Amino acid sequence: MTFPERNPLQPLDPATAWFGDRFGVSLPRGLREQADAMSWETFHATYGRSTGPLRLGQWECTGAVRPGPQARNFQAVIALGDRIGTATVAASGPIAALTAMLHQRGITVEIVNFHQMQSPTGTATFIRGSDGARAEWAMGLSDDPTQSALRAVIACANRLLAVD
Repeated sequence: MTFPERNPLQPLDPATAWFGDRFGVSLPRGLREQADAMSWETFHATYGRSTGPLRLGQWECTGAVRPGPQARNFQAVIALGDRIGTATVAASGPIAALTAMLHQRGITVEIVNFHQMQSPTGTATFIRGSDGARAEWAMGLSDDPTQSALRAVIACANRLLAVD
């Protein structure tokens, strides 16, 4: 997902204004106050962090064609630090599958809030996840809604894993 270039001579808009201009809706309520004090670049670096000990490699729904509301099989390559492995689970959807895969690795991410917005330029997913001790907001951006959601879960897990 690409965003229009910013004119470096223009003052930075708060992230709330930037997002509203591009998606036509406000950021989730729990993020607006923090976003008002940040540029979009700072907001994206804070909540959409793609760096951290947890990384998601190949993602695949291996059981996509199933009649009715059956669980589907998902497979992913997940890296945690320098350990890389393949995980396979049966789940009702991609977010349930990814959180189950993370749980297998000792990483708890319970989705407390979920917001997904689409625009002509792509999809933004915002989640607030908890590990039982604290909660963090995170964001994922992509042209694909599923990838946007998966990126948000990984960003949230990395924020929860970060030592303040």
